[in-house]
Amino acid sequence: MRRHGGERQTTAFVVVAGVLALALGLIALVMCTAPGPRDRDAKGRSPSRAAGPAVGWGFTHTQFSADQGAEPDRDRAARLLSDHPMPQNQHIMGWGAQNPEPSPGRYDFADLDRRIALIRHTGGTPVVTLCCAPDWMKGGTAGGTDWDALEKAPDPAHYADFAALAGKVARRYPDVRHFVVWNEFKGFFDDAKGRWDYEGYTRLYNLVYKELKKADAGIRVGGPYLVMDSHVPGDDTYESRLKGPWGSIDRRTLDAFDHWNRHKAGADFVVVDGSSYSKDDRFAPGPFTAARKFADVGRWLREETGLPLWWAEWYVEITDDGARDGGGDRAAWSERRRVAAQATALVEMAAGGATSGFYWNPETDGEDCPGCLWTSTEQDDGGRELPMMTLLSRFSRAFPPTARPRELDTGTTRILGLADDRTALLVNTADRRGTATVDGEDLTLDGYEVRWLDRS
Repeated sequence: MRRHGGERQTTAFVVVAGVLALALGLIALVMCTAPGPRDRDAKGRSPSRAAGPAVGWGFTHTQFSADQGAEPDRDRAARLLSDHPMPQNQHIMGWGAQNPEPSPGRYDFADLDRRIALIRHTGGTPVVTLCCAPDWMKGGTAGGTDWDALEKAPDPAHYADFAALAGKVARRYPDVRHFVVWNEFKGFFDDAKGRWDYEGYTRLYNLVYKELKKADAGIRVGGPYLVMDSHVPGDDTYESRLKGPWGSIDRRTLDAFDHWNRHKAGADFVVVDGSSYSKDDRFAPGPFTAARKFADVGRWLREETGLPLWWAEWYVEITDDGARDGGGDRAAWSERRRVAAQATALVEMAAGGATSGFYWNPETDGEDCPGCLWTSTEQDDGGRELPMMTLLSRFSRAFPPTARPRELDTGTTRILGLADDRTALLVNTADRRGTATVDGEDLTLDGYEVRWLDRS
């Protein structure tokens, strides 16, 4: 502040002091009335936690990944990941990681250490999914691991033990800032009641949430990682209020979500997964149109929670034998059609407000791997880029969490568009040529073509 002499200086000081006092009073009032973690509206939303940071679009490591195989092949895959840094998610038990606590208080983090080291080495943003639980927490024998029981939930008497393990993991990897609690409500279906044990999951979630925040208040925590199962139009099985041309979300799923949303101790983001096809493996009305489910569900979740939205997994492909992604004859679809369907899902998820998503990398140890991100490092000359890696890494770079892309009118329903001011993504959802109009220019796309445009 420029200084004046005598009376002007005194007057200015009094005025400034008054303004400062008023400002401090207003700040104090805001701090006293600002909503805390337990202040929610009628839908269970926590406004004070609605602005937590997102991590963007990446993938989940599964049983086979780039940390296995011969050194030249591992190095090639690591270079590929380093050239395309993305968020990378790893579970604490299963999907490439052994039992982290075989007996109470006896830890084995060798596999988890190796996976986290791979993520760090390749410049990825590490995310940890807190699933699954050691055997002794779910009625098994201490010191042993029955992999057939991997998806069992912890016994309620051991919820606190699982939360303590989560805190141990958080303290071991201080650079991991984002944690997802459990996976797909595994082991939480109550057969006697014919519904999800959402009370049990929410108790587990709340204990884990509090333990993670105790380890580091800056850690970001999300749930409930429900599968947004749906039924096709005309099938009124467990019909719910959340519906679209693709069908209706299973009412039991919404019941579970509503309970978690109203009774959670807090959340920094909401995370779910799902498929464009129905619970009984049917598309409505077709594989590309059905992907609108991701946008419709996403908008509903954002409205209900006000939180950043993640898709922990998504699936778009039913093979001819009815098997889902990750099993059966996935080669039934051409890679061109598969990439177009995956690009369509990404467009719809982003249009629904999602800022983060994790592609479930279906890598195997064999030569043939439809939909994989890179060729298997267990094979000679492995670790080479595949079409899904090209799509996912480009999408991750083009539309980071701050981009806020929107649907783009292409002049035809056959060609989808997603764009911000810098970049546009076009997807031809038909197996024949089509013409789109973008920024006043007509563009011809081949069947199932995915095309990127620079709009800057």
